[in-house]
Amino acid sequence: METVEAGHVDVIGWFEHVSENACKVQSETLRRILELNSGVEYLRKWLGTVDVEKMDDYTLETLFTSLVPIVSHADLDPYIQRIADGETSPLLTQEPITVLSLSSGTTEGRQKYVPFTRHSAQTTLQIFRLSAAYRSRYYPIREGGRILEFIYAGKEFKTLGGLTVGTATTHYYASEEFKTKQETTKSFTCSPKEVITGGDFGQCTYCHLLLGLHYSSQVEFVASAFSYTIVQAFSFFEEIWREICADIKEGNLSSRITLPKMRKAVLTLIRPNPSLASHIEEVCTELESNLGWLGLIPKLWPNAKFISSIMTGSMLPYLNKLRHYAGGLPLVSADYGSTESWIGVNVDPNLPPEDVSFAVIPTFSYFEFIPLYRRQNQSDICSDGDFVEEKPVPLSQVKLGQEYELVLTTFTGLYRYRLGDVVEVTGFHKGTPKLSFIYRRKLILTINIDKNTEKDLQRVVDKASQLLSRTTRAEVVDFTSHADVIASPGHYVIYWEIRGEAEDKALEECCKEMDTAFVDYGYVVSRRMNSIGPLELRVVERGTFGKVAERCVGKCGGLNQFKTPRCTTNSVMLNILDDSTIKRFRSSAYD
Repeated sequence: METVEAGHVDVIGWFEHVSENACKVQSETLRRILELNSGVEYLRKWLGTVDVEKMDDYTLETLFTSLVPIVSHADLDPYIQRIADGETSPLLTQEPITVLSLSSGTTEGRQKYVPFTRHSAQTTLQIFRLSAAYRSRYYPIREGGRILEFIYAGKEFKTLGGLTVGTATTHYYASEEFKTKQETTKSFTCSPKEVITGGDFGQCTYCHLLLGLHYSSQVEFVASAFSYTIVQAFSFFEEIWREICADIKEGNLSSRITLPKMRKAVLTLIRPNPSLASHIEEVCTELESNLGWLGLIPKLWPNAKFISSIMTGSMLPYLNKLRHYAGGLPLVSADYGSTESWIGVNVDPNLPPEDVSFAVIPTFSYFEFIPLYRRQNQSDICSDGDFVEEKPVPLSQVKLGQEYELVLTTFTGLYRYRLGDVVEVTGFHKGTPKLSFIYRRKLILTINIDKNTEKDLQRVVDKASQLLSRTTRAEVVDFTSHADVIASPGHYVIYWEIRGEAEDKALEECCKEMDTAFVDYGYVVSRRMNSIGPLELRVVERGTFGKVAERCVGKCGGLNQFKTPRCTTNSVMLNILDDSTIKRFRSSAYD
């Protein structure tokens, strides 16, 4: 392991200090948030005119958690909407909010506005510096190297009140902090801003790949916000590599790139390079003919040290394909955050993504944790039906092995805000907990008494995918699900997009395998009693999930923001899936 340079030592030293004193730092963080925003309309409603500065930390925390209610986005939405409509009085923050982030809303079918301030960009820069420092302990990179980074800034628009709205990533890529990040981490993305902000996924991806190959000897690592994006990019590369070779050979740019600014920016950077084109052609011909694209990344980017992206939660299904392309290169799981706030940093980048957990950064937000206990019997009913809840506890009281739902109080005007993420405390880094992301709480398949989580669904699809790969030359490219409660009896619908050929008999067996693989007692009993109908597998045509992504990108503004939801009620998404369905199978498991 090589020595870590001075800048990295400084940021790690800072984090080690705040981690060691995490409980005290959390109290100070809450105090800073309340002192900064004292007197705003929302807090005045609950705290009245109390003088925050005159209270000690314990009294302030006790008062805040006893008087300010735990809320969901719907409770804060009226305030955010007033801000969006142009009201300038301090509603949620004393600092004027001039920018709103847009969450994708692909699960519930509705987008959410989330306040975005300079603090949001500053914490993004800080966590990127911190994660780069921890990564450098295991995977040191050359100063001045490049990143093949599949990043996409979406379009921004204005609200009625003149506020800029876009995804959090779009705001970040437009910020000074993004430039600072490249300078401080001494790593520069291959693509210029004209590619990042191009607004057309296909054209941007083509240029990312072309420029990534143009600078191939300088590329230190491959990255994107989500592993989905990397897998999509290299699947696309399998189809268009010859076109890219021609462009590199001639120093030209394909006619598929029609956006003038993007064309000009890319053509300014590239020059004819016949020898590089010949090398790429030779490598790709072998990869395509003999290896099924195994090890594509290290073969084309020989100096790449690792691949970095979010790989946990709903990104787990893409790990097998990513590992196939990676061919032994380490997969480093990026840090844990949300549109609302960054939460934790990966301090163990050497661990495989399946085992990674995230050390909470106690200066970013004030965190509370709602203890969750799985329902043991039907009389244990809670608001969501999936868990029994206890009163939230502060960071100082979390317990190893316990599952919690996260609650955030942020510098951007969210107070005791339910994030909806279920996490497990897997350990501690100094005095701050390490969290493993389990799933989004609302991503649950349920018809009546059955309760299947995203994790349950993932396990079921994994089993059937393995059966498919054993019996055919096909693989599952992507999937989602839907609880059809309109049909009588209601039943689960699982949508698969597959690559390769599979006979109907094999797909029927996969459908049956998934139905029997759900082990939730409520589901098994309901299936036996026929109060839940046979599981349905719908196979969609190739490219369907790409259409879904494009539709959501058009709506949300950036592919970085899009994650295929594993369970959806979104009518737009379901219409695309149903219109693209080419085969249907019903399970015979409980006949």
